[in-house]
Amino acid sequence: MRRYAHAAVFVAERDDGEIVGRLSVGRDPHPASAHVADLGLMVAIDARRQGVGKSLLEAAVDWAREAGVRKLELHVFPWNDAAMALYETFGFEREGYRKRHYRRGGEFVDAILMAYEVE
Repeated sequence: MRRYAHAAVFVAERDDGEIVGRLSVGRDPHPASAHVADLGLMVAIDARRQGVGKSLLEAAVDWAREAGVRKLELHVFPWNDAAMALYETFGFEREGYRKRHYRRGGEFVDAILMAYEVE
């Protein structure tokens, strides 16, 4: 993987090398919001509630500090209570509601915008 100052990808793996989590983070390309980065997090079903997501979020915050990013944002589906609980426990706050923001299957679905202020 190439090093790119404006984005990063982190993975979590088991001792046997199986990847059980992935977090991608990338700085907003617009000059007025270059202090903001968007992230996406996925954790394998059988690895949830074991600290994988938290560890990946911690890696993203470390990257953000080094990159001069002040705010991390993400979207979460409104029915994903477990993910929202993780993000809120970590310190993310709900900032908005995006109606019909994603296409999933044959329908459009809503998303909740959450953000974390990097200190």
